[in-house]
Amino acid sequence: MAFPTAINSQITDSITQVNTKVLGDAPAVAMGNLMVATSQALSNAAHNATNNQNQSYVTMQTATTQAVSTLLTLDTATTGAATAQVLGLV
Repeated sequence: MAFPTAINSQITDSITQVNTKVLGDAPAVAMGNLMVATSQALSNAAHNATNNQNQSYVTMQTATTQAVSTLLTLDTATTGAATAQVLGLV
């Protein structure tokens, strides 16, 4: 210590060393927190991308199913109308 005190010098030296250690560890702790936060953000982004891709596949499958159903329905209606004309039922 720079000036004499009523506290034992071993105690003040111990506290000074602990404070110095805390100050020395602060940059490493800050970088660790940054890395954890960054990895969590990237993980969330990857999960959201996967989920969005899955949802788009469901939408595309639904659209394809509806289109095929429409094509088959139109084909049946057209065939029925043509058959009715051929048979003279119209």
